[in-house]
Order: sequence, then structure tokens, then C-alpha cells
Amino acid sequence: METIAILGGTGKEGMGLGTRWARAGRRILIGSRDAAKAQDAATKALSDAPGASVDGATNEDAARAADLVVLTIPYAGMEAILSAVRAACAGKIVVDTTVPLRQFAPPVLDAMPAGSAGATAQRLLPDARVVAAFHTVSSAKLHKFGEPVEGDVLVCGDDADAKAKVSELAGLIGMRGIDAGGIDAAAALEQLAAVIIGMNQRYKKKSIGVQFTGI
Repeated sequence: METIAILGGTGKEGMGLGTRWARAGRRILIGSRDAAKAQDAATKALSDAPGASVDGATNEDAARAADLVVLTIPYAGMEAILSAVRAACAGKIVVDTTVPLRQFAPPVLDAMPAGSAGATAQRLLPDARVVAAFHTVSSAKLHKFGEPVEGDVLVCGDDADAKAKVSELAGLIGMRGIDAGGIDAAAALEQLAAVIIGMNQRYKKKSIGVQFTGI
């Protein structure tokens, strides 16, 4: 059974993705700096995915035991967290979902020397295959477990096989993965996510997403 570690996975996005993938038959490790907090989150996920395989662990232990790693971490903590798991992530696909907001309302992205959080993750994990994805997936919609998640997931990275794998993960939650280019395009994904956050605020919604036609 494929094991997916979700680092910083105790928040809404990490819990939503992890529970959906657990319900689809994947083994999930929810990571946190606090192992007890991670285990509490795993117990909560199991209440929404009875019979599934979900456990909690520190970020380091989760990354070490996983086949694939997903980052649902704040940009401010990225350098410290990824430095600690660098060796554990070597050779693995690492999915970065980070929207590096400096301000939430209205949304303003932080300035990043590498150009994007995705590119920063690849710089900090030079031996991993980093793919940027899931930025525009509504956590509110993810947590409606009895309903399908509609929309497309734009996938950016420099490894074609890794992008194909991440598109499969999108398919497991009922979404379509679309190859949107190399890791340098992650900046556009993060900017699009900020636009959608602003639209949710403007229209008083929680689940605006994206869907592309003609593909």
C-alpha cells in the first residue's frame, strides 16, 4: 500500500487531502512538529475514513516512512521544516501546496528570492522531485466527504513522471490533473490561488475553484 506523508498535515488543507486519500485506499501519515498533535489529527481523520490506515508522527518520521511527501506548511516555516527532512525526502516526489501569503485579507503574496514557494522547496530539497499542485483546491469542499470535489488541479514540476503521479493523486479525489509546465510556473499557480482567495472574500464564498475547457 502506498504511503503518503502530509507534513504540517493537521490543518484544514492537509486533513482534507489526507482523509480523501485515506478513503481512496492510501496509507496516510499526518506529520507535525508535535507527535501528539499529529496523532490527535489522525484519530479525527479516521472518524471520517473508518477502516482506513491513518497514523500521526513527527514531520521527520512521517517523511522517512513515506513513499511520497505532501507539504501543507506555512511558507514562514518552510526553511526550518524542509532542512530537517531533507535527507528523508531524497529521491522522493514532494508535492508543494504552499500559498505564501504575507497578508490574508485582501490576499498579498510574500516576496520570495526564488520566485515562488515551489521553487524554494526545490532549492531546499535538491535531491527530491518537487511538484507544485493543489493550490486552488478549496479546503471547505475537501471536508464535505460525501460530495465529489469538482475542478482541475494545475501541476508544475521539472520531472514528467512525478507530475503524472501527482495527477493520479488528483484523480483519487475526483479532480483532473493538468500539466502546467515546469517548477518555474509555480509562481503563477500561487498567484492564481491568491486571486481565488480574494474572490472567495469578495463574493462571500468558501469553495471557488478552477476548471479549464478545451483540454
